[in-house]
Amino acid sequence: MSGAVKSYAAVDLGASSGRVMVGRVGPDSLRLTEAHRFPNGPVRVPEGLRWDILGLYRGVLDGLRAAGQVDSVGIDSWAVDYGLLDADGSLLGNPVHYRDARTEGIAEKVWATVPATELYAATGLQYAPFNTLYQLVAARSSSQLAHARRLLLIPDLLSYWLTGEQGTELTNASTTQLIDPRTREWSSGIASRLGVDLGLFAPLRQPGDPAGVLRPDVLEEIGLTGPVPVTAVGSHDTASAVAAVPAAGGRFAYICTGTWSLAGLELDAPVLSEESRLANFTNELGLDGTVRYLRNIMGLWLLQECVRDWGEPELGELLLDAAKVPALRSVVDAGDAAFLAPGRMPERIAEACRASGQPVPASPAEITRCILDSLALAHRRAVQDAQRLADHPVDVVYVVGGGTRNALLCQLTADACGLPVVAGPTEAAALGNVLVQARAHGLVGDLAGARELLVRTQPLTRYEPQGDPARWREAQARLTVG
Repeated sequence: MSGAVKSYAAVDLGASSGRVMVGRVGPDSLRLTEAHRFPNGPVRVPEGLRWDILGLYRGVLDGLRAAGQVDSVGIDSWAVDYGLLDADGSLLGNPVHYRDARTEGIAEKVWATVPATELYAATGLQYAPFNTLYQLVAARSSSQLAHARRLLLIPDLLSYWLTGEQGTELTNASTTQLIDPRTREWSSGIASRLGVDLGLFAPLRQPGDPAGVLRPDVLEEIGLTGPVPVTAVGSHDTASAVAAVPAAGGRFAYICTGTWSLAGLELDAPVLSEESRLANFTNELGLDGTVRYLRNIMGLWLLQECVRDWGEPELGELLLDAAKVPALRSVVDAGDAAFLAPGRMPERIAEACRASGQPVPASPAEITRCILDSLALAHRRAVQDAQRLADHPVDVVYVVGGGTRNALLCQLTADACGLPVVAGPTEAAALGNVLVQARAHGLVGDLAGARELLVRTQPLTRYEPQGDPARWREAQARLTVG
């Protein structure tokens, strides 16, 4: 392995913003910088909620121009959504947003043909009304689907526009509810029974596979010299984030934190039991034959909504004030669907506490402490449930993503789980994206080697559990009773 440093562009797209990051990687170095950030969000048109995919593509091109000459490009994004192409390869309208109302009541129609228990046993995916499977069943009678000859998930659609090559990256495909997590191939039986044409999908790609090279017209527009390869990465952003968990061996749990918290384990095989389904755990695919066995938790959405309602106070001061509030005075179920919608979040949290007979938090500091205690409690439940359901004990919890900046939440998570928490890196999805590219081009070794590079190069903070574990057990019991 040479000592050369190479540059990789990580296109990392979230549901509210996108950015292009540049990772410079050597055998003993890994440095990440932001080249360009741009907004992303839904647009409501008469037919429903849509993504502005052309604006998103423009942001990607602007970001690659700002990134300068790179050795490869990789794209990751949110899951489940897709674009449809006609026989000429042209896009048939803007992709539908996963929060669009078209999937209301669709799950019940699907379960009438394939019962929920059977669907989970075949695909291992937790119920979410916006899974690609439900979207396709909802679109069955649409003109667009009738004229479609290809379906590309969002990262694969953008990769197609950059290269002219079509493929379906596996980690993101596993969120469609059309993949068998045991075989890591399409679940043809489920698709056939529900009238889904798997011929719409391009061939599956693995993370690290070549995905083409930037087209000449793209190179001219962004001012780069070719050839510039595009590499398939863990194109579901959580797959990339889990790849960047800085675990130097050992048995670990992870929590990818941000608007959502995704808490779980990295396993060698899926857990497809009925108990797992009822506990709302999902089996999504990761790198090197791994399974991301996790539960979705509401995450820092609760605090983000409160902060917006309070007029955007300074977050650092708010967290300092929250740290002074007595612990576990009031807690809510952070997974309650009552908190999904935006608006009036402080009042809704107070109402939930009042309804359960707990002290009602009033000040921003008290509400913030209630939220963080509740999230830590949800992390505790997810980590404990995952260990039990998978028969896979852990010794440490890794927290990656934006929540690593919240030291109070990290400490409370350690206290609640009764395990050490290692926090970092913050830019986990982009780093995982970069590392898959670097590995594909021979600059780092296997997944373990990539994680060792993270340990050596990224700032990490360790939190040891403190306080009385019985208080967390009591809070969990109180919430269960409430």
